[in-house]
Amino acid sequence: MTKAQFVELVQKNGNFSSKAEAQKAVKAFTDSVTEALVAKESVSLVGFGTFTVVEVAPKSGKVPGTNKTYTKPAHIAPKFKMGKTLKDAVLQAK
Repeated sequence: MTKAQFVELVQKNGNFSSKAEAQKAVKAFTDSVTEALVAKESVSLVGFGTFTVVEVAPKSGKVPGTNKTYTKPAHIAPKFKMGKTLKDAVLQAK
């Protein structure tokens, strides 16, 4: 699903009168989650899931087929853990 298709879905489900309003709502949500994660805070939406930031340890490895090695430094990364309601809805859609 593209962003434009998602905005149309939000417009339909949120009863927004225009796509512009739905797009503002989507942008407000994504900007707010981003701002919270940058501040290293988690965002929990009961039933939907939790957005968090995790610290990833440094990693080294070998490039397959060569003798080259690489090292990936430690960093922080966003993470999403699905809530039970969302998980159940996805499982029932099979």
